[in-house]
Amino acid sequence: MEQNDQLFIREAIALARWGMEKNQGGPFGAVVVKDGEIIARGNNQVTSTNDPSAHAEVVAIRAACRHLGNFQLTGCTLYTSCEPCPMCLGAIYWARPDRVVYAGSREDAAAAGFDDAFIYHEVSLPISDRSLPFTQVAREDARQLFQEWEDKSDKIAY
Repeated sequence: MEQNDQLFIREAIALARWGMEKNQGGPFGAVVVKDGEIIARGNNQVTSTNDPSAHAEVVAIRAACRHLGNFQLTGCTLYTSCEPCPMCLGAIYWARPDRVVYAGSREDAAAAGFDDAFIYHEVSLPISDRSLPFTQVAREDARQLFQEWEDKSDKIAY
């Protein structure tokens, strides 16, 4: 544990409480820290924005990337009031922070009605066994698009 972990995790928890009290969404908050300074904050805004992707971590990641002018959070730590859900976990890996510090567990969230176990289970299943039907069409068109991406000389890889 780093020296300021307690300070920054308490800020994430305070954001979670603030957003919850303002009825912006569920009790989740996150901050992104670089060089010992908070560069971005986020609280859950799912219900206030009608955006199911507006989880605290995603809101904070978007703000941090805008602040840095970069799509990666190299050199940053993400502090979040709860263990990230599968969607946020994916966003975190794409953003590439140096580390993640969290307070509550996914079991704590489930006990409060935020149960992600179903999604974790679904992701592990073959597409054909998932409860939400997935249908693949136009695969060759998509493969052509990927080939165009591979051949693109001025692409910014990520």
